[in-house]
Amino acid sequence: MTEVKRMMHIAVAKGEVGKYVFLPGSVERARIIAEYFDNPRQLAHHREHLTFVGELDGEPVAVTSTGIGGPSAAIAAEELYQCGAHTMMRIGSCASTAPHVKIGHVIIPKGAVRMEETGHHYLPVEFPAVPDYESFKALKLAAKECGYPADTGITITKDSYYTEVSPQTKPVYPELKWKWEAYEKAGATSTSMECSLLFLLGASRGIRMSSVMVSATNHREYSNDMGDYPSNWERRAIEVGIAGMRKLIASDRQKNA
Repeated sequence: MTEVKRMMHIAVAKGEVGKYVFLPGSVERARIIAEYFDNPRQLAHHREHLTFVGELDGEPVAVTSTGIGGPSAAIAAEELYQCGAHTMMRIGSCASTAPHVKIGHVIIPKGAVRMEETGHHYLPVEFPAVPDYESFKALKLAAKECGYPADTGITITKDSYYTEVSPQTKPVYPELKWKWEAYEKAGATSTSMECSLLFLLGASRGIRMSSVMVSATNHREYSNDMGDYPSNWERRAIEVGIAGMRKLIASDRQKNA
């Protein structure tokens, strides 16, 4: 009997996931997203990568947690692509970098500041980090239909969490201060740790890549999550993501009819 070849990190084999995959950072969020599937079941759990499979409108879908940051997200996306996925959507949380973005607002970035290094391993710095336009439009319409306040501004993708929340403690504080102020002055509205890398990876591999997040903070106010962040609001991003993916599935079926 031929042994099934599984991916080194996500422990999934080709053919076990469909073409449509959600990419949350945390394993906890992966479990919640799977609740929205028809016939969900856990497929694999290796390292930080927990994978569930199921169906949306009769189409096979999956969710795989990526862990925090660009390198692990790149590994998960690369291996899912090798398993046959062609449409991926990050669902996560972010922090506000603009006064009008409040806790609970849905964030659908139209582009990302490349304040991370993993993306440089995919495309030159001159190449913009932008989501797939069809997916972006689907998410924007989904947010409107769900009735949630949404922002479609530029997000900042960073490599280090604590160089944002406590930059003054770092030897390179003057550089960090200058950069963060410049991004905000240019209108960046949120920040997280995966978007730009995923957008660049998607462009380089021919993957339809997008992102929908929920703001976990008010502008320049840290949330301690359990204390003042209503975690059930994460379902706003999940609901928008599920609705957006349904639109992409329906559109693909119409194109292939």
